[in-house]
Amino acid sequence: MRVLIVKLSSIGDVIHTLPSLYALRQGFEEKGVKARIDWLVEEAASGILKDHPMIDELIVVKRGWAANLKENLAVARGLKSRRYDIVLDFQGLLKSGVWMRLLNGARKIGFSNARELSHIFLNEKLPPYDPEKHAVERYLDLAGYALGGKAVKLKAVFPLNLGRDDRKRVVEILKGNGVPKDAPFCVIAPRARWATKLWSDERFIELGKEITGRHGLYAVLAGSASDRAALDAIKAGIGDRAVNLAGATGLKELAQLFKLSRFAVTVDSGPMHIAAAAGTRVIALFGPTAPWRTGPWGRGHVILRKDLECSPCFKKKCPDVKCMNGISVEEVYDAVMGVCGYEKK
Repeated sequence: MRVLIVKLSSIGDVIHTLPSLYALRQGFEEKGVKARIDWLVEEAASGILKDHPMIDELIVVKRGWAANLKENLAVARGLKSRRYDIVLDFQGLLKSGVWMRLLNGARKIGFSNARELSHIFLNEKLPPYDPEKHAVERYLDLAGYALGGKAVKLKAVFPLNLGRDDRKRVVEILKGNGVPKDAPFCVIAPRARWATKLWSDERFIELGKEITGRHGLYAVLAGSASDRAALDAIKAGIGDRAVNLAGATGLKELAQLFKLSRFAVTVDSGPMHIAAAAGTRVIALFGPTAPWRTGPWGRGHVILRKDLECSPCFKKKCPDVKCMNGISVEEVYDAVMGVCGYEKK
């Protein structure tokens, strides 16, 4: 059985698809079916899947056909020579639809209400999904259908494939940045791609001061290399017990960093989903998006949001982001103490 998962981006969405990978691998094994499972993904999100034992081949492509036409067509020609028994479109967007069109698959499966007309490239369509259902559950519905049952109930397991080497590298990175071995720390991930998802840097600084000053924890700031300068300013504002690791870790190392931390404070972002998948307790700040659709999966997390008439609006721009600005430092700090069992000092 040759199976191809098409989930190109983004980091959070790829994380949401990991339980489906696990379900497919386990499901075929339980049926006594030998399955080869490949995964088509864009570069930016590929790091979390690198060398994964449940993936036979990770096929990494460039984002954007206009800028990378030659490279992506070469990949498409190579894939065309293979005949997959099942191709699963977990993305449900035009860019995945284009790949579905170019691929040679006996069964091309996705949801009938997939966006941007991507469903026209399918030859098997599930009934319309409920947009209010969490992405993890929606994807598991697709995996369950592929395994032979539309109503199969699958458990969400996140196989991150973190090893000793990942842990060792993270410990060395922390030590090299002034965090002693076994010193308690939390991770703060203050950046997201949408401006409307952001909480103010000044409030993150104030929160970081409270956490490090009152409880002796180190505050490790996480983000991409492009966030380095901005997070340096937050680090300086928090003080000596703040560390900026923006751009210093790959995605698997970031997952291991979260796994070693006491808790994480994040906005709605890829790092938030990595933290939850790693088993870290997450305090997630939500504004324009819906946590019941794409919040941190699992128990023990705290969602902070304002129940405003305009939220969630799913807008990337807003002249007055009341939903995020209405979340106070005190609320977040109280959530930290509740998660960690601290008493007010």
